[in-house]
Amino acid sequence: MATVELRFSALPEHVRTARLVAAAVARRAGVDEAVLDEVRLAVGEACSRAVGLHQISGVTAPVKVALIEEEKQFSIEVGDEAPHAAPGGDTPGVQDGDADVEEDEMGLAVISGLVDDVEVTTGQNGGLIRMTWPTAPPAAALA
Repeated sequence: MATVELRFSALPEHVRTARLVAAAVARRAGVDEAVLDEVRLAVGEACSRAVGLHQISGVTAPVKVALIEEEKQFSIEVGDEAPHAAPGGDTPGVQDGDADVEEDEMGLAVISGLVDDVEVTTGQNGGLIRMTWPTAPPAAALA
């Protein structure tokens, strides 16, 4: 199992770099070429969401991205350290913002539309989006 970890300041200009690195590592891991655009878009959406949550909450910690190559699958985890509200509850340190909630829900809907295997966990200490894609066996194994 190989893992590449990225940490970047919660600034929108770093999202592009995360997308490019994710696509390159996914390609190396054996993710189908036809799916790489979806990987790029999903990572961009997840990272943009994390950056936005950090900025809204005033969190100065970096956004974390883990690119995990496992047998027969490739996963990307995007983590934030922004406090998340419990369902129906208020988020500590964040003013009411229906527009922010709608934007967050839209981002998660986009990710869910791009990735078949998505897991979202949130809590008082941050959140994590784990996205997983199947990988093809190495070309040598097919011969």
